[in-house]
Amino acid sequence: MGLKNLFLLALTGMTAVGCARQYYTNPILERGADPWVIERGGRYYYCGGGKGGICVSVSDRPQAIGEGQLVWRPGKGRWNSTCVWAPELHWWQGKWYIFYAAGWSGPPYVHQRTGVLESVTDDPTGDYVDKGMVYTGDTLGKWDSNRWAIDMTLMEHRGKLYGIWSGWESSEATDKTPQNLYIAEMSNPWTTVTPRVLISEPDTPYELAGGELPINEGPQVLKHGDDTFIVYSCGQSWLDTYKLSWLRLRSPDADPLKRESWIKSDKPVFEDNEYTHGVGHASFTTSPDGRKHYIIYHTKKEKTPGWNREVRMQRFRFRADGTPDFGEPVDPAKRLKGVSGRK
Repeated sequence: MGLKNLFLLALTGMTAVGCARQYYTNPILERGADPWVIERGGRYYYCGGGKGGICVSVSDRPQAIGEGQLVWRPGKGRWNSTCVWAPELHWWQGKWYIFYAAGWSGPPYVHQRTGVLESVTDDPTGDYVDKGMVYTGDTLGKWDSNRWAIDMTLMEHRGKLYGIWSGWESSEATDKTPQNLYIAEMSNPWTTVTPRVLISEPDTPYELAGGELPINEGPQVLKHGDDTFIVYSCGQSWLDTYKLSWLRLRSPDADPLKRESWIKSDKPVFEDNEYTHGVGHASFTTSPDGRKHYIIYHTKKEKTPGWNREVRMQRFRFRADGTPDFGEPVDPAKRLKGVSGRK
């Protein structure tokens, strides 16, 4: 065999391997919830709970989540010692930050507050410093009035930083308490500089479906062109009524700290079908070139109430009016094309 043929055979083999790496079937995690995936520099970082704390894994493909590296374990006897929920990894001004919710104990889960970790270096799988609890109440500096808060996420908009989360209107003795979405301006990822502002509460028929407990939670920022969306979950996470909706910033110049600046969708934007039992708490990522968009979400494994969940991923597009078109959850038997991971 000539040198040219050897080269062609090698090239064909490399192409076949590369193509094979693109394809996958759901779920991408057999067991998991509240998935958070972020792309930076062609690498995908998955942040989640595990190994007694919070883990971060690295991959060259969002559909191939690697083994997590433990980056933080809570100490004993502190406000954040137990009930660590839904961590998120964010990049801001040269450092990585992890938001998480935690509390003294539960059930009932009435002590949940938001905490932040800051990376020591620019390595997201390295050491982190605990920056403490975030104030999520109505009167800045009055820590005894801090409020229940979970699922905090970051939004940068027009040169300003904002925190967005799910919280309670007041402190309660039961976790059977309605959850709303709040926003506050921040000077850095651990410091709010304005009192919280209510921007959404479960007040539409589709948000109230299930009837047990009205909630808005899991807010995620999705930007595309001049549009800014907050995609959130509603309809009870333990039921098959769990679904996604969104708030849309009225215009690029609208003030995010005003409730009237946010327009709520008049219908769900992603919900269960014959292949799923409720869908929710999504995150979003793109191909390394930014041209292809993917939604990563969890769904219940069975129709009965509970939190036995798995993580799935599929591609989505944007409509001509700028709104995201998530389509429907795809058949888990369907072979899907993801990111090849080739450099």
